Amino acid sequence: VQLQAWGGLVQAGGSLRLSCTASGSFERIDDMGWYRQGPGTQRDMVAAITRYHVTDYEDSVRGRFTISRDNDKNTVYLQMNNLRPEDTSVYFCNARFWGKTWSLNKWGRGTLVTVSS
Repeated sequence: VQLQAWGGLVQAGGSLRLSCTASGSFERIDDMGWYRQGPGTQRDMVAAITRYHVTDYEDSVRGRFTISRDNDKNTVYLQMNNLRPEDTSVYFCNARFWGKTWSLNKWGRGTLVTVSS
């Protein structure tokens, strides 16, 4: 199974939508989420969403970012509004996959989001 995400460059106050699509052979995907990691820092959760669309957010992004998913397309989105320079980071998507007899927690490669001031 694989996860692939796309980021970009945006000015402060602007918006950007990240998307991450899962591919491969699996029965279902449970929790999906977005994390970010800056240089020399740990990887922290930004937003998470269950299969039934229950969401959770890190405090600094609550009200600015919205996580959503399309279960039919195996895709998770992160709509980021009112971006700040401190949101600059490498963003990773994450998903919990299930097969008939196995479970796998998978990370995407990471995509750079740069917010210029």
